[in-house]
This record gives sequence, structure tokens and C-alpha cells, in this order.
Amino acid sequence: MDRSKLALFLGMTLQLSLASAEQPNVIIILSDDAGYSDFGVTGGSFVPTPHIDRLAANGIFCTQGYVTASTCTPSRMGLMSGRYQQRFGAECNVPTVPTPGYTKEDLGLDTNERTLGDAMKDQGYRTMAIGKWHLGELPHYHPYVLGFDEFYGFLGGSRTYWPSEKPIHGRAIRRDDEAVDELAEISYLTDDLTDAALEFVGRNRDNPFFIYLAYNAVHSPFEAKEADLAASPDIEPKSRRAVAAMTQSMDENIGRLLSQLDDLDLTENTLIVFLNDNGGTNSGAHSNGDLRGYKGTYWEGGIRVPYIVSWPAELPKGKRFNHAVSSLDLLPTCLAASGGVLDTDWEMDGVDLLPYLKGKRQGAPHETLFWRFWRVAVAREGPWKLLRVAEDPLKNERELLAPLVLINLDEDPAEKTNLASRYPEKAQTLLRKLEAWERPLAQPRWYDGSAWEHWQVEQLKNHAMTP
Repeated sequence: MDRSKLALFLGMTLQLSLASAEQPNVIIILSDDAGYSDFGVTGGSFVPTPHIDRLAANGIFCTQGYVTASTCTPSRMGLMSGRYQQRFGAECNVPTVPTPGYTKEDLGLDTNERTLGDAMKDQGYRTMAIGKWHLGELPHYHPYVLGFDEFYGFLGGSRTYWPSEKPIHGRAIRRDDEAVDELAEISYLTDDLTDAALEFVGRNRDNPFFIYLAYNAVHSPFEAKEADLAASPDIEPKSRRAVAAMTQSMDENIGRLLSQLDDLDLTENTLIVFLNDNGGTNSGAHSNGDLRGYKGTYWEGGIRVPYIVSWPAELPKGKRFNHAVSSLDLLPTCLAASGGVLDTDWEMDGVDLLPYLKGKRQGAPHETLFWRFWRVAVAREGPWKLLRVAEDPLKNERELLAPLVLINLDEDPAEKTNLASRYPEKAQTLLRKLEAWERPLAQPRWYDGSAWEHWQVEQLKNHAMTP
């Protein structure tokens, strides 16, 4: 459905009480490349994360939280649209090299897609995107075009945490559409992004607001303040120590935001979601604990992430939700919290989680979840997970490049045993469902960066069943 039609549908659902205090404020906090076990809430002892842990204590920790991709750009596009990003060709990471039939004008989030920003703005919210965007750098992909009233951050995928005198286009810090004087304004980016959030909250304390706070922490480059580094002097290697300091900084800044909400008496009626964009890397800087795999792979370590939902006025506190949930669910959940209703013509893949989190609806929100990233595709249904490695989606014949892998995650959370030969019917059932999901998907608009041929080979290596 195109943006104008959906705006009409959402507009038809608006109530006269949109501006009432009953609408919660909504904040989504997204960390970047963090290891699954690098937080207290996930059982880690890396560094203390008391403020993120507080969110879990005041809400619900989803023990099987997933994102839609194991790399930054497609993961963020699924989150922002509430739809599998493969539906509109946003399958690969690093949108720099278009596939046949597309041009550089197509390297971003399809502008026909409605976003979280659009949905909340149509519900009467003041909206702001803060931090890492990575959904397209050309003007028609900028945040203010895709549903956000305000923007403070950078358009690309990574940048230094320190001020830069002459940053390139995608790495320049922008306020709305103007680059700021970084030498005068930037100190340490995690602090600066939080400052922008605090200022926005202060200005909008009396009306409903939506913040998408996408920290670039703890993505490389691994740069930390000396005071934070001093708190973890014995951690090795050097990159791991830096990430410890960066994690501590991010947690402290989340604490600053929570304190402001407390001071303004906004905590009870603010819906906050904390999650990561994909699994931690295999660089030695991050740890996914007992989960197999890492960023770029479709083992659990690449796609399962910390996922916390806190809304003290409406949700239970200190609970765990043990069914699979997805970043796709954020748009319909936030929209429902705001009082909006999805029109049935909107082909939404996400689910409103509120009835499940409140205990009003039992069972799993999703019967089946799917992933695909070029040669690798996954179907997850109950405890069963099928992993298929086949020729890329631009090929006419999608021949298998490796045997199917079937995992029972309840019995084998470390994904060590392939059960496909023991349960061939289950493997084939999931394969048919995966293929049915794939049929209407769009052609990928871009390759996985200029080194995509290298990454094709790496995908085969990284998804071999042998540990």
C-alpha cells in the first residue's frame, strides 16, 4: 500500500482524543552490534548495565527476541516498516551497488513504505529520529521525508564518536537536514545523542512524543572516553575493553533519559522498547555467549537480540515472555498503544504484542518467522528452525549449495545437531513454507556492497553445519 493511501486509512482511525494524556509517549532505543550476553538482563557479567536492567525490572524481557536480519541496513528497514524488508527489495547490507534494473536512486528504504514515524505522526505524535539512520543517504530517504518531524544524527552506517572537522556526507552529524559544526557541538557522540533526546523530551513534555533513539554504540570504531576505560582496566583484548567502556557509557546515558522521565513524571505512561539491531561481531569485541554465530550469520547469535518492553502503566513488571517475537512487531504494537488501528489492506508482517504481554491472549504471536539474506534463508516455527543455503535470489534456479539443516532449539539451543535426516518430513514442511513465503518477494535492489562476491563465499563457510 502506498504512503498516501495508508495515511488516509490511519486518518480514518483517529479519535478526537488523540492529544489526550492517555496516549503514552513512545521511545525505541536501538543499540548497534552489541553481543547478546553483554548485558545484565541476558545473564552477562561483562560490565554493569543497571539502567537497561531497570527497564527489564519495570517491564518484560522477551527471551526469544529477533530482528529481521543479521546486519544493519536490512534489520533497520524491517523494524522501521513492520514488514519483511525483502518485500520491497531491501535484502542486503551496504546499499552502494544496485542490482540489474535498479540505479543508485533506489538505494534506500522504498518511499512507498509507511514507517513507524509515519504511523505515530498520524496519531498526533511529535516524532524525532536520533542517531544512526542507515536507511538511505539521498534526500528522498532522509528521516524528515519518512515520517520524522526532527532528526539529529548521521545518515550512514558508522562514524567516529569524536567530532570531525570535515566529515564525508554520510558521516556528518545533521540537525534536520543541515550539518552541524562538530568541533563546536560534538563531545562524545553517545552523550550528544542523549542530549538531543533530553532536549526533545523537555520541549514535548505536555504532548505525546515518539523517539527513535538509534545509538551507534557499540559499533566500531571502538572509541571510548578515558574515564570509562578506567573502569575496566583488565579486560582483553583492547577492542573488548573499549566495548566494555562504550557499553557502560550507553547504559549511563539511558539512565539519564530514564531520570528525566522520572523528574517530569512521565515514566508510568511511557512505552520504552530496548533492543539491538543484530548479533555481536566475531571480532573479539563482543560476546553472544552460548549462542552460535555472530553478526552476518543466521545462527541464533546473528539474529537473536536483547528485547525489552516496558510500560509501567499497562504491562506487568519483572516478567519474561518466552515465545518468539520480532522487531517487525514494533510498528503494530506502538500503533496499538497510541490508539491507532491497522487497516486490513496494509500487509503487515508484525503483530501487536500488547495482548500477549498483558496475558490477555495466550500462545505464540507468530506461527512462523522467516529470514533471507542472499544465499541463506531460515524458517522458525515453534522450537524448529530450518536453515537453507541455496543459489542467490537473482538466479533462475535456486539449487541447494549445502544440505538442509534442521534444529530443535528447545533441545539444542547451541545449534550443534542437524536433525534433517532424522525428521525429513518436518524439514520438507518448513522448506515448503519458506518457498511459499519467498514467491511474492521483490528482487533485491542492491548487492551486499562492492565486496558482495567475497561475502557469498563467506556465507557458505559461515553456515556449514560443522562447528
